[in-house]
Amino acid sequence: MFSYDWIALFITLLGTMFLIGELLVNMRGFFALIGFGFITVYFSSYLATDMFIVMMLVYFLGIVLVVIDGKLINDGTLATIGGVTMIIAVGFSAPNWVAGMYSVIGVILGGAASLLFLKVFKRRQMWTKMTLNDQLSSEMGYNSMKETYQFLKGKIGKARTDMRPVGTIQIEGEDYSAVSNGQWISRNDKIEVVSVDGTRILVKKIEDN
Repeated sequence: MFSYDWIALFITLLGTMFLIGELLVNMRGFFALIGFGFITVYFSSYLATDMFIVMMLVYFLGIVLVVIDGKLINDGTLATIGGVTMIIAVGFSAPNWVAGMYSVIGVILGGAASLLFLKVFKRRQMWTKMTLNDQLSSEMGYNSMKETYQFLKGKIGKARTDMRPVGTIQIEGEDYSAVSNGQWISRNDKIEVVSVDGTRILVKKIEDN
């Protein structure tokens, strides 16, 4: 067990920072190894062998949910659940509420600090789907990014992909990257362009009468 409760803050901060950092940028497993070491030290310092295994699994379940969100869902829901799962794992593993508070703060700060790696290293490919800043090539069937898409406002088209909320729409035979107005729109649903802000196209689903 740590001599001082506040040490838990730095252990969970560094562990989470490097583990999440490995998901954000490609460090060939180096960050993951460092993060795993810190988290192992944290859980092994507070827990017996059986609970150590359980809480490690719970913590890494949170990591897995973040990965699934980045690769498949791309709407942040599973990533949020994963973050909460990680917080629960470290919080309930602490021997007292003070150490638990420090541990939870460490996870939150570590997750935030991992974003700094994006300033230095190249972003992993799986996270590019979560933004509308991708440069979509004509070879992939997309229009080149234009300065404005104001002419699309009010036009009717269909969703080429599921929109949760980001996806691809088709209007008059051309494909565009767009975002829904809070709706989950399924592929082939009829849509209307509500507004355009530069290259950001906002659409809504048109309900069939």
